[in-house]
Amino acid sequence: MSNVIIDLKNIDITFTQKRRTIQAVKDVSIQIEKGDIYGIVGYSGAGKSTLVRAINLLQVPTAGKITIGEDVTFENGQVQLTTKELRQKRQTIGMIFQHFNLMAQKTAYENVAFAMEVLGYDKKEIHKRVMDVLDLVGLKNKVRQFPDQLSGGEQQRVVIARAIVNKPKLLICDEPTGNLDPDTSLEIMKVLDEINAMGTTIIMATHDRDIVDKMKKRVIVLDRGRLAKDIEKGSYCNEKF
Repeated sequence: MSNVIIDLKNIDITFTQKRRTIQAVKDVSIQIEKGDIYGIVGYSGAGKSTLVRAINLLQVPTAGKITIGEDVTFENGQVQLTTKELRQKRQTIGMIFQHFNLMAQKTAYENVAFAMEVLGYDKKEIHKRVMDVLDLVGLKNKVRQFPDQLSGGEQQRVVIARAIVNKPKLLICDEPTGNLDPDTSLEIMKVLDEINAMGTTIIMATHDRDIVDKMKKRVIVLDRGRLAKDIEKGSYCNEKF
C-alpha cells in the first residue's frame, strides 16, 4: 500500500500580471509521504508559496495532476471536486501563513475556537480541544489575551493552534517564520516538530536557510519555478540554494 499522501505531477502555474504572462511553476512533480516534514525552499520569487497553495487549490494550476490521499483533486486543467467536496477536503488540511491573519477583536481562545464553531461543534467539545491545542503550543496562560497583547511568536502559536484544532491530516506552512527573529523561529520549529511527531504531515515553504538546516528532513529546491534539486533527509546541509 502506498504511503504517498500528496502526489503532484507535472504542475504548471501561469498567470497574468500587469499584462505580462508569468509562469510561476514549471513542470514540477513531487510526492510527499504520510507523516513526513517536507521543505520547499528557494529564493524569493522561486514559486514556493504558489506551489504549496496549489495543494489545497487556493491557487489553481494551469496544467498537471494533483492527488490528495485517494482523491484526484485537479486534472486536465480543471478542479475535479464539487464546491462542497472541495470545502470538505480543505477541512482535512490546516494552513499557516506568514501574515498571521488573526481576528483582532477576538482573544487567543476565540480565534482558535472559531475554526470549530463554523463546523458546528458543541461548546463543551470546543472548550476541551481549544485548551488542549493552546497547551500544546505553550499558550495555556494566554487564552484571554488579544492579538495586539501577544508577541509575534505568540501570535504565530495562536495561528498554529487554529490550524490544528480540527486535527488535519496535512499542515501547510507558507513562510511560517518569515516575520520572526531567529530564536523565535527555532521555537516555532520545535512546536511544528511536536505536531509532526503526533502524525501530522507537514509541508513548509521557506527561504530561511537556518530553518532548513535544522529540519533534517526531505527538501526540494525551486529555482525560477522549476524543480532544481530533490534532496533526501539529512543530506542537504552543504547544499546551496
